[in-house]
Amino acid sequence: MACKKRKYESTYLQFGFSSIIVNGEEKPQCLVCLKILSNDSMKSCKLKQHFKTHPQYSDKRVDFFERSARSVRTMKMDKTGSIFTTNSKTVEASYVVALEIAKQKKPHTVGETLVKPCAMKMVEIVLGNGLEKKLVAVSLSDNTVQRRISDMSVNVKNQVVSEIKAAKFGLLSIQLDESTDVSSCAQLLVFVRYVFDNVIKEEFLFCSPLETTTKGSDILAKVTSFFDSNGISWDTVCGSCTDGAPAMLGNKSGFQASVKKLNSKIKVTHCMIHRQAPASKTLPNSLGVVLKQIIKIVNFVKSSALNSRLFKQLGANMDSNHQMLLYHTNVRWLSKGNVTDRFFELRAEVKSFLELQNKNELLAVIKNPHWIMQLAYLADIFEQLNKLNLKLQGSQTTIIQFIDSLNAFLGKLQNWKRKVQLNNFAMFERLSSVIDNCTNDKTVPKTIKNEITEHLTSLLVEFKTYFPDIKAQDLDLVRNPFRIAVTKVPDRFQDELIDLQNDSKSKELFEETSQCDFWATMSGPFPNIAERALRVLLPFVSTYLCETGFSAMLQMKTKYRNRLDIEDDMRCALSKTAPRIKMLAENVQAQVSH
Repeated sequence: MACKKRKYESTYLQFGFSSIIVNGEEKPQCLVCLKILSNDSMKSCKLKQHFKTHPQYSDKRVDFFERSARSVRTMKMDKTGSIFTTNSKTVEASYVVALEIAKQKKPHTVGETLVKPCAMKMVEIVLGNGLEKKLVAVSLSDNTVQRRISDMSVNVKNQVVSEIKAAKFGLLSIQLDESTDVSSCAQLLVFVRYVFDNVIKEEFLFCSPLETTTKGSDILAKVTSFFDSNGISWDTVCGSCTDGAPAMLGNKSGFQASVKKLNSKIKVTHCMIHRQAPASKTLPNSLGVVLKQIIKIVNFVKSSALNSRLFKQLGANMDSNHQMLLYHTNVRWLSKGNVTDRFFELRAEVKSFLELQNKNELLAVIKNPHWIMQLAYLADIFEQLNKLNLKLQGSQTTIIQFIDSLNAFLGKLQNWKRKVQLNNFAMFERLSSVIDNCTNDKTVPKTIKNEITEHLTSLLVEFKTYFPDIKAQDLDLVRNPFRIAVTKVPDRFQDELIDLQNDSKSKELFEETSQCDFWATMSGPFPNIAERALRVLLPFVSTYLCETGFSAMLQMKTKYRNRLDIEDDMRCALSKTAPRIKMLAENVQAQVSH
Protein backbone atom coordinates (compact mmCIF):
# COMPACT_ATOMS: atom_id res chain seq x y z
CA MET A 1 0.00 0.00 0.00
CA ALA A 2 1.47 3.35 -1.07
CA CYS A 3 2.16 5.87 1.69
CA LYS A 4 0.01 9.00 1.76
CA LYS A 5 1.81 12.10 0.41
CA ARG A 6 1.09 15.13 2.60
CA LYS A 7 0.68 18.60 1.13
CA TYR A 8 2.11 21.87 2.38
CA GLU A 9 -0.32 24.39 3.88
CA SER A 10 0.25 28.14 4.16
CA THR A 11 -0.45 28.01 7.91
CA TYR A 12 2.86 26.17 8.37
CA LEU A 13 4.67 29.46 7.73
CA GLN A 14 3.87 30.62 11.27
CA PHE A 15 6.07 27.78 12.52
CA GLY A 16 8.97 28.95 10.28
CA PHE A 17 8.49 26.31 7.56
CA SER A 18 8.25 26.58 3.80
CA SER A 19 8.17 23.74 1.29
CA ILE A 20 10.75 22.39 -1.14
CA ILE A 21 10.60 19.77 -3.87
CA VAL A 22 13.25 17.07 -3.46
CA ASN A 23 13.39 14.29 -6.05
CA GLY A 24 9.76 15.02 -7.02
CA GLU A 25 8.53 14.92 -3.44
CA GLU A 26 7.34 17.93 -1.44
CA LYS A 27 9.01 18.30 1.96
CA PRO A 28 8.96 20.90 4.73
CA GLN A 29 12.12 23.04 5.19
CA CYS A 30 12.89 25.05 8.31
CA LEU A 31 13.62 28.67 7.42
CA VAL A 32 15.85 29.08 10.50
CA CYS A 33 18.29 26.14 10.33
CA LEU A 34 17.45 25.20 6.70
CA LYS A 35 16.92 21.61 7.78
CA ILE A 36 14.68 19.53 5.49
CA LEU A 37 12.30 17.14 7.23
CA SER A 38 10.53 14.16 5.76
CA ASN A 39 7.14 14.36 4.05
CA ASP A 40 5.67 12.49 7.01
CA SER A 41 6.58 15.48 9.22
CA MET A 42 4.21 17.75 7.27
CA LYS A 43 1.96 18.06 10.35
CA SER A 44 1.35 21.07 12.56
CA CYS A 45 2.32 19.20 15.74
CA LYS A 46 5.64 17.98 14.36
CA LEU A 47 6.54 21.29 12.76
CA LYS A 48 5.65 23.12 15.98
CA GLN A 49 7.82 20.70 17.96
CA HIS A 50 10.81 21.46 15.71
CA PHE A 51 10.13 25.18 15.87
CA LYS A 52 10.50 25.05 19.67
CA THR A 53 14.21 24.26 19.14
CA HIS A 54 14.58 27.89 17.96
CA PRO A 55 13.05 29.81 20.91
CA GLN A 56 14.69 33.08 19.84
CA TYR A 57 12.33 33.16 16.84
CA SER A 58 9.12 32.46 18.79
CA ASP A 59 8.05 36.10 18.72
CA LYS A 60 8.62 36.60 14.99
CA ARG A 61 5.64 37.49 12.83
CA VAL A 62 4.56 35.66 9.68
CA ASP A 63 5.83 38.44 7.39
CA PHE A 64 9.36 37.80 8.73
CA PHE A 65 9.16 34.18 7.63
CA GLU A 66 7.70 35.23 4.28
CA ARG A 67 10.81 37.33 3.62
CA SER A 68 13.00 34.41 4.75
CA ALA A 69 11.18 32.09 2.38
CA ARG A 70 11.81 34.41 -0.57
CA SER A 71 15.50 34.63 0.35
CA VAL A 72 15.84 30.85 0.62
CA ARG A 73 14.30 30.34 -2.81
CA THR A 74 17.13 32.41 -4.38
CA MET A 75 19.82 30.24 -2.81
CA LYS A 76 21.64 27.55 -4.79
CA MET A 77 20.47 24.00 -4.08
CA ASP A 78 22.21 20.69 -4.58
CA LYS A 79 20.58 17.45 -5.75
CA THR A 80 19.33 16.61 -2.26
CA GLY A 81 17.80 20.02 -1.67
CA SER A 82 20.55 21.12 0.72
CA ILE A 83 21.66 24.71 0.35
CA PHE A 84 25.28 25.47 -0.43
CA THR A 85 26.27 27.75 2.43
CA THR A 86 29.85 27.85 1.17
CA ASN A 87 31.03 29.89 -1.79
CA SER A 88 34.08 30.44 -3.94
CA LYS A 89 35.84 32.26 -1.09
CA THR A 90 35.86 29.14 1.09
CA VAL A 91 37.20 27.11 -1.85
CA GLU A 92 39.88 29.73 -2.48
CA ALA A 93 40.82 29.61 1.20
CA SER A 94 41.07 25.84 0.94
CA TYR A 95 43.50 26.18 -1.97
CA VAL A 96 45.59 28.79 -0.18
CA VAL A 97 45.95 26.64 2.94
CA ALA A 98 46.75 23.55 0.85
CA LEU A 99 49.50 25.48 -0.95
CA GLU A 100 51.02 26.56 2.36
CA ILE A 101 50.91 22.96 3.62
CA ALA A 102 52.80 21.86 0.51
CA LYS A 103 55.35 24.68 0.78
CA GLN A 104 56.00 23.82 4.43
CA LYS A 105 56.31 20.13 3.43
CA LYS A 106 53.77 19.05 6.04
CA PRO A 107 51.40 16.03 6.01
CA HIS A 108 48.07 16.67 4.33
CA THR A 109 46.18 15.78 7.52
CA VAL A 110 47.57 18.85 9.30
CA GLY A 111 44.91 21.02 7.60
CA GLU A 112 41.97 19.33 9.31
CA THR A 113 43.71 18.39 12.57
CA LEU A 114 45.69 21.57 13.26
CA VAL A 115 45.23 24.51 10.86
CA LYS A 116 41.43 24.65 10.81
CA PRO A 117 40.87 24.12 14.57
CA CYS A 118 43.50 26.75 15.38
CA ALA A 119 42.02 29.23 12.88
CA MET A 120 38.56 28.77 14.36
CA LYS A 121 39.82 29.28 17.91
CA MET A 122 41.73 32.42 16.91
CA VAL A 123 38.67 33.90 15.21
CA GLU A 124 36.50 33.01 18.21
CA ILE A 125 38.90 34.64 20.68
CA VAL A 126 39.85 37.70 18.65
CA LEU A 127 36.60 38.48 16.78
CA GLY A 128 33.96 36.61 18.78
CA ASN A 129 30.24 36.82 17.92
CA GLY A 130 30.21 33.29 16.52
CA LEU A 131 32.19 34.34 13.42
CA GLU A 132 34.32 31.22 13.69
CA LYS A 133 31.38 29.25 12.29
CA LYS A 134 32.10 30.79 8.88
CA LEU A 135 35.31 28.73 8.74
CA VAL A 136 33.45 25.46 9.14
CA ALA A 137 32.75 25.43 5.41
CA VAL A 138 36.48 25.59 4.47
CA SER A 139 37.33 22.09 3.22
CA LEU A 140 40.66 20.88 4.64
CA SER A 141 40.33 17.11 4.91
CA ASP A 142 43.23 14.88 3.91
CA ASN A 143 41.69 13.98 0.55
CA THR A 144 40.64 17.56 -0.19
CA VAL A 145 44.11 18.94 0.49
CA GLN A 146 45.60 16.27 -1.75
CA ARG A 147 43.18 17.20 -4.57
CA ARG A 148 43.92 20.89 -4.12
CA ILE A 149 47.68 20.29 -4.31
CA SER A 150 47.22 18.12 -7.40
CA ASP A 151 45.10 20.81 -9.09
CA MET A 152 47.68 23.51 -8.34
CA SER A 153 50.54 21.28 -9.48
CA VAL A 154 48.89 20.70 -12.86
CA ASN A 155 48.19 24.41 -13.19
CA VAL A 156 51.81 25.35 -12.43
CA LYS A 157 53.15 22.69 -14.80
CA ASN A 158 50.94 23.96 -17.61
CA GLN A 159 52.14 27.52 -16.99
CA VAL A 160 55.81 26.47 -17.04
CA VAL A 161 55.39 24.37 -20.19
CA SER A 162 53.60 27.27 -21.91
CA GLU A 163 56.43 29.63 -20.97
CA ILE A 164 59.05 27.15 -22.22
CA LYS A 165 57.29 26.92 -25.58
CA ALA A 166 57.18 30.72 -25.75
CA ALA A 167 60.78 31.16 -24.56
CA LYS A 168 63.09 33.48 -26.46
CA PHE A 169 64.86 31.70 -29.32
CA GLY A 170 63.19 28.50 -28.08
CA LEU A 171 66.22 27.85 -25.85
CA LEU A 172 66.27 26.02 -22.54
CA SER A 173 68.77 24.16 -20.38
CA ILE A 174 68.20 21.43 -17.81
CA GLN A 175 69.87 20.09 -14.71
CA LEU A 176 69.00 16.67 -13.37
CA ASP A 177 70.03 14.20 -10.71
CA GLU A 178 68.64 11.09 -9.08
CA SER A 179 68.63 9.98 -5.48
CA THR A 180 66.96 7.31 -3.36
CA ASP A 181 64.13 8.28 -1.03
CA VAL A 182 63.16 6.75 2.32
CA SER A 183 61.25 3.92 0.62
CA SER A 184 64.34 2.92 -1.44
CA CYS A 185 62.74 4.31 -4.59
CA ALA A 186 65.05 6.18 -6.98
CA GLN A 187 63.62 9.62 -7.73
CA LEU A 188 64.69 11.69 -10.74
CA LEU A 189 64.56 15.48 -10.34
CA VAL A 190 64.74 17.84 -13.33
CA PHE A 191 64.96 21.64 -13.26
CA VAL A 192 64.87 23.96 -16.27
CA ARG A 193 66.26 27.40 -17.14
CA TYR A 194 64.85 29.54 -19.95
CA VAL A 195 64.17 33.15 -21.00
CA PHE A 196 60.62 34.40 -20.70
CA ASP A 197 59.36 37.98 -20.70
CA ASN A 198 62.97 39.27 -20.82
CA VAL A 199 63.88 37.41 -17.62
CA ILE A 200 65.95 34.27 -17.16
CA LYS A 201 63.78 31.90 -15.12
CA GLU A 202 64.73 28.76 -13.22
CA GLU A 203 61.86 26.37 -12.58
CA PHE A 204 61.06 22.92 -11.27
CA LEU A 205 60.19 20.78 -14.31
CA PHE A 206 59.23 17.36 -12.97
CA CYS A 207 59.98 14.59 -10.49
CA SER A 208 59.54 10.97 -11.50
CA PRO A 209 60.41 7.61 -9.89
CA LEU A 210 62.79 5.24 -11.66
CA GLU A 211 60.91 2.00 -11.08
CA THR A 212 63.73 -0.44 -11.85
CA THR A 213 67.29 0.41 -12.87
CA THR A 214 68.89 3.86 -12.88
CA LYS A 215 70.88 3.56 -16.09
CA GLY A 216 71.45 6.45 -18.44
CA SER A 217 68.89 4.96 -20.83
CA ASP A 218 66.26 4.90 -18.06
CA ILE A 219 66.89 8.55 -17.22
CA LEU A 220 66.80 9.53 -20.90
CA ALA A 221 63.51 7.67 -21.36
CA LYS A 222 61.90 9.59 -18.46
CA VAL A 223 63.01 12.98 -19.73
CA THR A 224 62.07 12.18 -23.32
CA SER A 225 58.66 10.93 -22.22
CA PHE A 226 57.97 14.21 -20.40
CA PHE A 227 59.18 16.23 -23.38
CA ASP A 228 57.02 14.28 -25.83
CA SER A 229 53.87 14.46 -23.70
CA ASN A 230 54.25 18.22 -23.32
CA GLY A 231 55.38 19.09 -26.84
CA ILE A 232 58.99 20.01 -25.98
CA SER A 233 61.74 19.16 -28.46
CA TRP A 234 65.31 18.11 -27.67
CA ASP A 235 66.38 20.52 -30.41
CA THR A 236 65.55 23.43 -28.10
CA VAL A 237 67.86 22.19 -25.31
CA CYS A 238 71.16 24.09 -25.25
CA GLY A 239 72.61 22.76 -21.98
CA SER A 240 72.46 19.72 -19.72
CA CYS A 241 74.13 19.53 -16.30
CA THR A 242 74.50 16.37 -14.19
CA ASP A 243 76.78 14.98 -11.51
CA GLY A 244 79.69 12.64 -12.26
CA ALA A 245 77.92 9.31 -11.76
CA PRO A 246 78.61 6.70 -14.50
CA ALA A 247 74.92 6.61 -15.40
CA MET A 248 75.14 10.33 -16.17
CA LEU A 249 78.60 10.78 -17.67
CA GLY A 250 79.38 7.33 -19.09
CA ASN A 251 81.17 7.67 -22.45
CA LYS A 252 79.06 5.03 -24.20
CA SER A 253 75.68 4.60 -22.51
CA GLY A 254 75.63 7.52 -20.08
CA PHE A 255 72.81 10.05 -20.17
CA GLN A 256 74.98 12.87 -21.47
CA ALA A 257 76.43 10.72 -24.29
CA SER A 258 72.91 9.78 -25.36
CA VAL A 259 71.80 13.41 -25.22
CA LYS A 260 74.64 14.45 -27.55
CA LYS A 261 73.35 11.93 -30.08
CA LEU A 262 69.92 13.58 -29.99
CA ASN A 263 71.32 17.10 -30.27
CA SER A 264 75.01 17.63 -30.94
CA LYS A 265 74.74 21.36 -30.05
CA ILE A 266 73.86 20.67 -26.40
CA LYS A 267 76.56 21.94 -24.06
CA VAL A 268 77.15 19.13 -21.58
CA THR A 269 78.44 20.23 -18.16
CA HIS A 270 79.59 18.24 -15.15
CA CYS A 271 78.34 19.75 -11.88
CA MET A 272 81.20 22.01 -10.81
CA ILE A 273 80.51 21.51 -7.12
CA HIS A 274 80.63 17.74 -7.52
CA ARG A 275 83.89 18.19 -9.40
CA GLN A 276 85.22 20.28 -6.55
CA ALA A 277 84.77 17.37 -4.13
CA PRO A 278 87.30 15.04 -5.85
CA ALA A 279 89.82 17.89 -5.77
CA SER A 280 89.78 17.73 -1.98
CA LYS A 281 90.79 14.07 -2.23
CA THR A 282 94.19 14.98 -3.70
CA LEU A 283 95.82 14.85 -0.27
CA PRO A 284 99.36 13.46 0.12
CA ASN A 285 99.40 10.11 1.92
CA SER A 286 100.53 11.62 5.23
CA LEU A 287 97.73 14.21 5.26
CA GLY A 288 95.27 11.53 4.18
CA VAL A 289 96.28 9.48 7.22
CA VAL A 290 95.68 12.51 9.48
CA LEU A 291 92.17 12.95 8.05
CA LYS A 292 91.39 9.27 8.68
CA GLN A 293 92.65 9.60 12.27
CA ILE A 294 90.43 12.65 12.82
CA ILE A 295 87.42 10.68 11.61
CA LYS A 296 88.42 7.73 13.82
CA ILE A 297 88.59 9.92 16.93
CA VAL A 298 85.27 11.58 16.12
CA ASN A 299 83.64 8.18 15.63
CA PHE A 300 84.93 7.04 19.03
CA VAL A 301 83.64 10.13 20.82
CA LYS A 302 80.24 9.74 19.16
CA SER A 303 80.20 5.93 19.20
CA SER A 304 77.69 5.76 22.06
CA ALA A 305 75.11 7.93 23.70
CA LEU A 306 77.09 7.83 26.95
CA ASN A 307 80.27 9.09 25.29
CA SER A 308 78.34 11.88 23.61
CA ARG A 309 76.81 12.98 26.92
CA LEU A 310 80.15 12.85 28.73
CA PHE A 311 81.87 14.87 26.02
CA LYS A 312 79.07 17.42 26.01
CA GLN A 313 79.33 17.85 29.78
CA LEU A 314 83.11 18.15 29.51
CA GLY A 315 82.73 20.89 26.91
CA ALA A 316 80.25 22.74 29.13
CA ASN A 317 82.64 22.56 32.08
CA MET A 318 85.45 23.97 29.92
CA ASP A 319 83.21 26.82 28.64
CA SER A 320 83.53 25.70 25.02
CA ASN A 321 81.63 27.49 22.27
CA HIS A 322 80.52 24.08 21.01
CA GLN A 323 79.96 20.87 22.93
CA MET A 324 79.61 18.38 20.06
CA LEU A 325 81.84 17.10 17.28
CA LEU A 326 80.47 16.65 13.76
CA TYR A 327 80.24 13.44 11.76
CA HIS A 328 81.96 13.19 8.39
CA THR A 329 80.09 11.98 5.32
CA ASN A 330 81.35 11.85 1.74
CA VAL A 331 78.01 12.75 0.23
CA ARG A 332 77.90 16.19 1.84
CA TRP A 333 79.86 18.82 -0.01
CA LEU A 334 81.03 20.82 3.03
CA SER A 335 81.59 17.85 5.32
CA LYS A 336 85.41 17.73 5.49
CA GLY A 337 85.72 21.42 6.20
CA ASN A 338 83.06 21.38 8.92
CA VAL A 339 84.50 18.28 10.62
CA THR A 340 88.12 19.47 10.68
CA ASP A 341 87.19 22.99 11.75
CA ARG A 342 85.07 21.76 14.69
CA PHE A 343 87.74 19.21 15.67
CA PHE A 344 90.46 21.87 15.66
CA GLU A 345 88.29 24.16 17.78
CA LEU A 346 87.62 21.39 20.34
CA ARG A 347 91.06 19.74 20.27
CA ALA A 348 91.73 20.56 23.95
CA GLU A 349 88.38 19.02 24.95
CA VAL A 350 89.08 15.95 22.81
CA LYS A 351 92.48 15.55 24.46
CA SER A 352 90.94 15.71 27.95
CA PHE A 353 88.21 13.26 26.99
CA LEU A 354 90.70 10.71 25.61
CA GLU A 355 92.71 11.00 28.83
CA LEU A 356 89.59 10.27 30.90
CA GLN A 357 88.78 7.29 28.67
CA ASN A 358 92.38 5.97 28.77
CA LYS A 359 92.58 5.82 24.98
CA ASN A 360 96.38 6.03 24.95
CA GLU A 361 96.79 5.20 21.26
CA LEU A 362 94.55 8.03 20.11
CA LEU A 363 95.88 10.29 22.85
CA ALA A 364 99.44 9.87 21.56
CA VAL A 365 98.28 11.04 18.15
CA ILE A 366 96.61 14.23 19.34
CA LYS A 367 99.55 15.12 21.63
CA ASN A 368 101.94 15.14 18.68
CA PRO A 369 102.74 18.81 17.74
CA HIS A 370 103.53 17.70 14.18
CA TRP A 371 100.06 16.14 13.92
CA ILE A 372 98.41 19.30 15.28
CA MET A 373 100.09 21.33 12.54
CA GLN A 374 98.77 18.94 9.93
CA LEU A 375 95.29 19.21 11.49
CA ALA A 376 95.50 23.02 11.42
CA TYR A 377 96.46 23.02 7.72
CA LEU A 378 93.60 20.67 6.85
CA ALA A 379 91.14 22.91 8.68
CA ASP A 380 92.49 25.95 6.82
CA ILE A 381 92.57 24.48 3.31
CA PHE A 382 89.17 22.82 3.62
CA GLU A 383 87.74 26.12 4.81
CA GLN A 384 89.04 27.73 1.62
CA LEU A 385 87.56 24.92 -0.48
CA ASN A 386 84.22 25.38 1.29
CA LYS A 387 84.26 29.12 0.54
CA LEU A 388 84.78 28.32 -3.14
CA ASN A 389 82.03 25.72 -2.90
CA LEU A 390 79.55 28.23 -1.50
CA LYS A 391 80.34 30.72 -4.28
CA LEU A 392 79.32 28.11 -6.85
CA GLN A 393 75.97 27.45 -5.19
CA GLY A 394 72.74 29.35 -5.54
CA SER A 395 70.29 30.17 -8.29
CA GLN A 396 71.23 32.18 -11.40
CA THR A 397 74.84 30.95 -11.18
CA THR A 398 76.41 31.00 -14.63
CA ILE A 399 79.54 29.67 -16.31
CA ILE A 400 80.96 33.22 -16.27
CA GLN A 401 80.71 33.38 -12.48
CA PHE A 402 82.19 29.90 -12.16
CA ILE A 403 85.19 30.73 -14.36
CA ASP A 404 85.82 33.98 -12.48
CA SER A 405 85.65 32.22 -9.09
CA LEU A 406 87.88 29.39 -10.29
CA ASN A 407 90.44 31.79 -11.78
CA ALA A 408 90.56 33.68 -8.49
CA PHE A 409 91.06 30.45 -6.54
CA LEU A 410 93.82 29.28 -8.87
CA GLY A 411 95.56 32.61 -8.37
CA LYS A 412 95.31 32.17 -4.61
CA LEU A 413 96.76 28.66 -4.81
CA GLN A 414 99.76 29.90 -6.79
CA ASN A 415 100.26 32.75 -4.32
CA TRP A 416 99.98 30.42 -1.32
CA LYS A 417 102.45 28.00 -2.87
CA ARG A 418 104.95 30.83 -3.40
CA LYS A 419 104.55 32.04 0.19
CA VAL A 420 104.94 28.55 1.65
CA GLN A 421 108.24 28.18 -0.17
CA LEU A 422 109.30 31.42 1.57
CA ASN A 423 108.19 30.02 4.98
CA ASN A 424 105.25 32.44 5.11
CA PHE A 425 102.10 30.78 6.47
CA ALA A 426 100.15 33.90 7.41
CA MET A 427 97.33 33.04 4.93
CA PHE A 428 96.61 29.88 6.96
CA GLU A 429 95.18 31.34 10.15
CA ARG A 430 94.96 28.17 12.24
CA LEU A 431 98.36 26.87 11.15
CA SER A 432 99.95 30.24 11.96
CA SER A 433 98.47 30.19 15.47
CA VAL A 434 99.77 26.63 16.06
CA ILE A 435 103.24 27.62 14.80
CA ASP A 436 103.31 30.59 17.19
CA ASN A 437 102.32 28.38 20.15
CA CYS A 438 104.29 25.22 19.36
CA THR A 439 107.68 26.47 18.12
CA ASN A 440 110.04 28.97 19.65
CA ASP A 441 111.75 29.98 16.42
CA LYS A 442 108.44 30.23 14.50
CA THR A 443 109.62 27.73 11.89
CA VAL A 444 107.73 24.84 10.31
CA PRO A 445 109.28 21.38 9.95
CA LYS A 446 110.45 20.68 6.42
CA THR A 447 108.11 17.68 6.13
CA ILE A 448 105.06 19.85 6.83
CA LYS A 449 106.26 22.42 4.30
CA ASN A 450 106.75 19.73 1.64
CA GLU A 451 103.31 18.22 2.33
CA ILE A 452 101.62 21.59 1.96
CA THR A 453 103.52 22.39 -1.23
CA GLU A 454 102.66 18.98 -2.70
CA HIS A 455 98.98 19.38 -1.89
CA LEU A 456 98.75 22.91 -3.30
CA THR A 457 100.46 21.72 -6.49
CA SER A 458 98.02 18.82 -6.88
CA LEU A 459 95.08 21.19 -6.34
CA LEU A 460 96.39 23.49 -9.07
CA VAL A 461 96.67 20.60 -11.51
CA GLU A 462 93.23 19.24 -10.57
CA PHE A 463 91.33 22.50 -10.84
CA LYS A 464 92.91 23.49 -14.16
CA THR A 465 91.09 20.55 -15.76
CA TYR A 466 87.69 21.97 -14.77
CA PHE A 467 87.38 24.84 -17.22
CA PRO A 468 84.42 24.34 -19.56
CA ASP A 469 85.07 24.27 -23.29
CA ILE A 470 83.87 27.74 -24.29
CA LYS A 471 85.41 30.07 -26.86
CA ALA A 472 87.28 33.01 -25.33
CA GLN A 473 85.52 35.54 -27.56
CA ASP A 474 82.11 34.32 -26.35
CA LEU A 475 83.20 34.86 -22.75
CA ASP A 476 84.47 38.34 -23.56
CA LEU A 477 81.24 39.16 -25.36
CA VAL A 478 79.09 38.13 -22.38
CA ARG A 479 81.28 39.87 -19.81
CA ASN A 480 81.30 43.24 -21.58
CA PRO A 481 80.02 43.66 -25.14
CA PHE A 482 81.10 47.32 -25.12
CA ARG A 483 84.81 46.51 -24.78
CA ILE A 484 85.23 43.57 -27.12
CA ALA A 485 86.70 44.32 -30.53
CA VAL A 486 84.23 43.89 -33.39
CA THR A 487 86.71 41.72 -35.27
CA LYS A 488 86.61 39.11 -32.49
CA VAL A 489 83.07 38.04 -33.33
CA PRO A 490 81.95 36.26 -36.53
CA ASP A 491 81.13 38.45 -39.52
CA ARG A 492 77.38 37.91 -39.32
CA PHE A 493 77.29 39.43 -35.81
CA GLN A 494 79.56 42.42 -36.40
CA ASP A 495 76.99 44.94 -37.64
CA GLU A 496 74.63 44.16 -34.79
CA LEU A 497 77.48 44.42 -32.26
CA ILE A 498 78.39 47.86 -33.63
CA ASP A 499 74.76 48.98 -33.17
CA LEU A 500 74.78 47.65 -29.61
CA GLN A 501 78.07 49.34 -28.69
CA ASN A 502 76.74 52.69 -29.85
CA ASP A 503 73.39 52.45 -28.10
CA SER A 504 73.52 54.69 -25.01
CA LYS A 505 70.43 53.15 -23.37
CA SER A 506 71.98 49.70 -23.61
CA LYS A 507 75.18 50.99 -21.99
CA GLU A 508 73.21 52.39 -19.07
CA LEU A 509 71.26 49.15 -18.70
CA PHE A 510 74.48 47.10 -18.72
CA GLU A 511 75.86 49.17 -15.84
CA GLU A 512 72.66 48.96 -13.81
CA THR A 513 71.63 45.31 -14.17
CA SER A 514 73.16 41.84 -13.95
CA GLN A 515 74.57 40.01 -16.98
CA CYS A 516 71.59 37.66 -17.07
CA ASP A 517 69.00 40.45 -16.98
CA PHE A 518 70.91 42.54 -19.51
CA TRP A 519 71.21 39.84 -22.15
CA ALA A 520 67.63 38.67 -21.59
CA THR A 521 66.47 42.25 -22.27
CA MET A 522 68.71 42.55 -25.35
CA SER A 523 66.99 39.54 -26.94
CA GLY A 524 64.47 41.95 -28.49
CA PRO A 525 66.53 44.76 -30.09
CA PHE A 526 69.70 42.70 -30.74
CA PRO A 527 68.50 39.10 -31.20
CA ASN A 528 71.56 37.53 -32.88
CA ILE A 529 74.12 38.79 -30.39
CA ALA A 530 71.76 38.07 -27.48
CA GLU A 531 71.17 34.50 -28.61
CA ARG A 532 74.93 33.86 -28.77
CA ALA A 533 75.33 35.26 -25.25
CA LEU A 534 72.36 33.35 -23.84
CA ARG A 535 73.78 30.07 -25.15
CA VAL A 536 76.67 30.75 -22.74
CA LEU A 537 74.54 31.94 -19.81
CA LEU A 538 71.66 29.44 -19.89
CA PRO A 539 73.54 26.15 -19.20
CA PHE A 540 73.64 25.23 -15.50
CA VAL A 541 77.06 24.82 -13.88
CA SER A 542 75.87 22.81 -10.89
CA THR A 543 73.02 20.60 -9.71
CA TYR A 544 72.42 22.90 -6.75
CA LEU A 545 68.66 23.08 -7.36
CA CYS A 546 68.43 19.28 -7.47
CA GLU A 547 70.31 19.00 -4.18
CA THR A 548 67.93 21.46 -2.51
CA GLY A 549 65.09 19.46 -4.03
CA PHE A 550 66.36 16.25 -2.46
CA SER A 551 66.53 18.02 0.91
CA ALA A 552 62.87 18.97 0.48
CA MET A 553 62.08 15.38 -0.51
CA LEU A 554 63.55 14.11 2.77
CA GLN A 555 61.21 16.40 4.68
CA MET A 556 58.15 15.35 2.68
CA LYS A 557 58.61 11.64 2.25
CA THR A 558 59.34 10.29 5.72
CA LYS A 559 58.93 6.79 7.07
CA TYR A 560 55.41 7.79 8.13
CA ARG A 561 54.55 8.97 4.59
CA ASN A 562 56.56 6.45 2.58
CA ARG A 563 53.76 5.81 0.07
CA LEU A 564 53.38 9.46 -0.88
CA ASP A 565 53.55 10.30 -4.59
CA ILE A 566 55.67 13.38 -4.14
CA GLU A 567 55.68 15.08 -7.55
CA ASP A 568 52.68 17.35 -6.91
CA ASP A 569 53.89 18.33 -3.44
CA MET A 570 57.41 18.93 -4.77
CA ARG A 571 56.16 21.15 -7.58
CA CYS A 572 54.03 23.27 -5.22
CA ALA A 573 56.89 23.53 -2.72
CA LEU A 574 59.75 24.25 -5.12
CA SER A 575 58.19 26.04 -8.07
CA LYS A 576 58.52 29.83 -8.27
CA THR A 577 55.46 30.09 -10.48
CA ALA A 578 52.34 30.81 -8.44
CA PRO A 579 49.25 28.69 -9.15
CA ARG A 580 46.19 30.58 -10.39
CA ILE A 581 44.12 29.87 -7.31
CA LYS A 582 41.17 32.15 -8.09
CA MET A 583 40.68 30.53 -11.48
CA LEU A 584 40.87 27.07 -9.92
CA ALA A 585 38.42 28.02 -7.16
CA GLU A 586 35.87 29.29 -9.66
CA ASN A 587 35.90 25.95 -11.46
CA VAL A 588 35.45 23.85 -8.31
CA GLN A 589 32.10 23.24 -6.64
CA ALA A 590 32.18 23.85 -2.90
CA GLN A 591 31.46 20.70 -0.89
CA VAL A 592 30.22 21.06 2.64
CA SER A 593 30.75 17.35 3.28
CA HIS A 594 34.55 17.58 3.05
